[in-house]
Formats: sequence, C-alpha cells, structure tokens
Amino acid sequence: MHPMLNIAVKAARRAGNLIHRSADKIDHLTITKKSHADFVSEVDRAAEQTIIQTLLEAYPTHAILAEESGSQGESEFLWIIDPLDGTTNFLHGLPQYSVSIALQHKGIITQAVVYDPVKNELFTATRGRGAFLNDKRLRVTKRLHLADSLIGTGFPYTRFEHMDAYMAIFKDLIQKTSGLRRPGSAALDLAWVAAGRYDGFFEIGLKPWDMAAGCLLITEAGGMVSDLYGSDTYLKTGYICAGNPSIHPLLLQTMAPHLTPALSGQLTRPVK
Repeated sequence: MHPMLNIAVKAARRAGNLIHRSADKIDHLTITKKSHADFVSEVDRAAEQTIIQTLLEAYPTHAILAEESGSQGESEFLWIIDPLDGTTNFLHGLPQYSVSIALQHKGIITQAVVYDPVKNELFTATRGRGAFLNDKRLRVTKRLHLADSLIGTGFPYTRFEHMDAYMAIFKDLIQKTSGLRRPGSAALDLAWVAAGRYDGFFEIGLKPWDMAAGCLLITEAGGMVSDLYGSDTYLKTGYICAGNPSIHPLLLQTMAPHLTPALSGQLTRPVK
C-alpha cells in the first residue's frame, strides 16, 4: 500500500471507530443546523479533528479542505475530507454513512479512502494501481443496457432551484432502468459503483469532499466519471454522472434533454 494511502486508512479507521462508538449515544449528542436539512453533530467535528490530526502528524506541510473546518494551509498536496458523509442517516440511526478522504496532488486526485464503519468495509485506491474493497480488487459492472441497470442517486436536500429538472431526469430514468436507489451517503454510493453494486450514479449539488475519493475509486475500477455534460468539471460544479463504460454515456444521453434550459446558473455548458 502507498505510504500516503496507509496514513489515510489509519485516519479513516480512527474516525470510523469514533463514529461507531457514538452511534449508541445519538440522543445525547449536540447537533447544530447549518441550513435547511443540513445538520452537523459533535461527532462530525470530532471525527474531522481526528482525521486532520492523523494526517498532519505524518505530513505537517500538507493542506486541508474539510467539510466542517474549511481549508487550511497551502501546498501542492491537498487532503479533501468528509468526516461523516450521511450525517442525517447517522442522527436517525439509519446505518448508512461513511468517512471519505482523498489526496489531491497538483490538482489530480491520487489517493482515496471511503470507509463504512457499520459494515467495516474499506474502499481504497491509488492512482494507476487499481481500487480495492478490503483486499479484493474492484471492477465496475459489465452491464450494457439501461433497462438492466441499477442506478444510485441523491435527492436535492438543501437547494431546490433545480428540482424540476432533477425530477424530470428521475422520471425518465425510473422508466428506463431496473431501479433507482437513494441510500443517503454519496461517498458510499460512488464506492458502490466501483464495487459493481450499482451500474451508475448521478447527483446534482454535491461538494468536493462528497466526491473526491469516490471518483478515483470508480476510475481505478474501470469506470467513468464526468459532470452532466460529459466534461471533467464535476469537483467544481458539484454535478456528477458516473458509471461503467457502457452505462455512463447512456445516462448522459438520457439526461441531456433535461439540462438546458431547465438547469440554469452554474449548470451551463462549459466553454471549451
């Protein structure tokens, strides 16, 4: 295992253990509302500090971009951290949440960890070396047709300006696939695409820490990741489409009629 990935795994496991220990004490946690349907608990903050401390002990000059504490430091190495992806699930006792840690070097994601503390599933990837679940090599599915495919998604939950377009995409895909699923942790959803549990995934309005690790897992497992137009701006726009090499373009094709002009603002076709 790459030394930097090894440190990321140590950080993710420490955070996961902290989260797992707190799962029985949900009623006693301090919870803050950041915005509509967007919550943070003391567990999110404690897990994040555990991750940052572990990473900076090993690499004190590296920069950090974390969901709760924002950005710190300047370096060509940037750790992108979501300490508890699926906080709402966690706070309701729904066992679907994860820790996500990615390393970006000079703008390219090179290391990725997504850890599910409930199932003790550790998804890892190093750029150019493949993706793994625990010690098993991951490959995306080989399904060729939307009609046979299972697609993951996430509903808009804090910003609703694109709700009509999202619902049009949802309505179209629910009729063209064998099913849509929305478990509530985007980082884990992306890891599941890499693991072949989904054939594809799409969502509108994610943050870099939701996506960074999962996207490397998918590409290292032989899959494809883009924004909703097929370009590579997803970490900036927050709009993502992923899947195996056959399903990914079919998802883009199905979404295309609903993107313009229904999706405005950030979701305009990038200038080439």
